[in-house]
Amino acid sequence: MKRQPKEAGSLRLLKGQSEKTLLRTRNRQPMEPPMEPSGGEQEPGAVRLLDLPWEDVLLPHVLSLVPLRQLLRLQRVSRAFRALVQLHLAGLRRFDAAQVGPQIPRAALAWLLRDAEGLQELALAPCHEWLSDEDLVPVLARNPQLRSVALAGCGQLSRRALGALAEGCPRLQRLSLAHCDWVDGLALRGLADRCPALEELDLTACRQLKDEAIVYLAQRRGAGLRSLSLAVNANVGDTAVQELARNCPELEHLDLTGCLRVGSDGVRTLAEYCPALRSLRVRHCHHVAEPSLSRLRKRGVDIDVEPPLHQALVLLQDMAGFAPFVNLQV
Repeated sequence: MKRQPKEAGSLRLLKGQSEKTLLRTRNRQPMEPPMEPSGGEQEPGAVRLLDLPWEDVLLPHVLSLVPLRQLLRLQRVSRAFRALVQLHLAGLRRFDAAQVGPQIPRAALAWLLRDAEGLQELALAPCHEWLSDEDLVPVLARNPQLRSVALAGCGQLSRRALGALAEGCPRLQRLSLAHCDWVDGLALRGLADRCPALEELDLTACRQLKDEAIVYLAQRRGAGLRSLSLAVNANVGDTAVQELARNCPELEHLDLTGCLRVGSDGVRTLAEYCPALRSLRVRHCHHVAEPSLSRLRKRGVDIDVEPPLHQALVLLQDMAGFAPFVNLQV
């Protein structure tokens, strides 16, 4: 008598479908024929892929290694494979749309995430051209345990999406809003008020943000911040940097690239109040002088601007084709 497959227990997890309905679907759908030896007879003891235990073998040891792009193809093979893929997607902890491809259609994203309720990491940068509040908010509502969200370049979103994220995901630790021009001071205040676990925040090129919004962020969430990018924002100046320094003792990485209003006063305050600082980006901050950076250099902080002497040597080498002997310890 033919052995019954063991995957019925796993099917109970598929949302919105009863076990009895799924079993009838499996029974109506013919399985893939087993591989046969060259003589044309079925090999004794042969086991088909779907006969393996789904929860114990296929999900943790097979489907977990298959790229999302291939899963989209696999689910077209048969109803049984489609049920298996849906069960795998429902249990995802990490979803990165880049694994599907450089561009992902709206319908494909909706299908991939329709049953996901346990996501902890979500990255949707490849969806930046069309991702809207209507696409994102339901996903956030179903995944309140999200800890990392990347929405870089998603310019079609609004405060509503950020409000839903702040309200519904209290465990959020890492957030990327780089190049999201819609992020303003009001949106950032809501984030600062409702995300007590926030540690890493990327606000690169969020050009509506001004000193007042960064000051509020520092005062509300500075104690836990470890990494912050304010790059390419001409509205951010020393006032914001000094408040960050005084309220962020655990700050390790700060990116101020292209913040034209930041000067030496802000950098000196960082050197005084941020003992954990490991890297500082101040390229194109033309008002930051070397004396304000020297104290950080002595502590071993990684700074993306070379000391003036090193710059002069590089320039001389480029012009003359060689570097003269210079005692750099003088």
